[in-house]
Amino acid sequence: MGDVGVVLVHGVRTSRTMWRPQTEALARAGIPTTAVDLPGHGTRADERFSVDAAVATIADAVGALGGKALVVGLSLGGYVGVTYAARHPEQVVGLVAAGCCTRPRRVLVGGWAALAAALARLPDRGAGLNDAFVRLMLPATAGADLAAGGFALDVMADVLREVGALDPVADLARVRVPVWLVNGRYDHFRGDERAYLAACGDGRLVVVPGATHLVSVVAPVRFTRVVLEAYDEVCRLPLDAQTGAQRVAAQPAVPQRTGSAG
Repeated sequence: MGDVGVVLVHGVRTSRTMWRPQTEALARAGIPTTAVDLPGHGTRADERFSVDAAVATIADAVGALGGKALVVGLSLGGYVGVTYAARHPEQVVGLVAAGCCTRPRRVLVGGWAALAAALARLPDRGAGLNDAFVRLMLPATAGADLAAGGFALDVMADVLREVGALDPVADLARVRVPVWLVNGRYDHFRGDERAYLAACGDGRLVVVPGATHLVSVVAPVRFTRVVLEAYDEVCRLPLDAQTGAQRVAAQPAVPQRTGSAG
């Protein structure tokens, strides 16, 4: 499976530039890689976000890489990546879903929407608070990577409306390829990680010590190691000659396992 690529899908309000450590590492390993900008973000900031358009963005990126890819998503990218994997089993060979192990329940989405609306009413639409968070909570290099693609300050209402309609646990139950659920130890989005893991037909949970929600940003070396290990594993799996998807159902069940990236 030497023609398998990697597609990286960013979090909300950020852009493809958040993946610089991973794109550089994957390039050094000779792995074809694309980091996308979702609608409403980065180079596509003038577009409206929708899950359908986001899934189409991933599908187009996978197609450009040859039609088979390991999809890696963080936060919003994780939610969209799960949806993509359920909708396009013929393209996905593995999924790394990070920072998205909380069901988007109505009460939570409503709370986030209220906060987003309050920030949008500020004179700078929350830009100052966003910049302060990046400056105080992230290493300087990581903050520069996030800022390079700009921050989408006006996308939250669309994102919350769209993501609030998703059912990632049900979607994971439909995914028939290996899944890596990756969370920082102190991520506030890991409340349902056991339910997510139980839904996976072939899943594993990786908890990164000391990391927070933006696990790929605050622990780039450890996160990249997970991606490289996932890529190595999916490239060693046989392909179904008719569908192009891994022959998971025909193989003995792989035990679910948990672990920490150290």
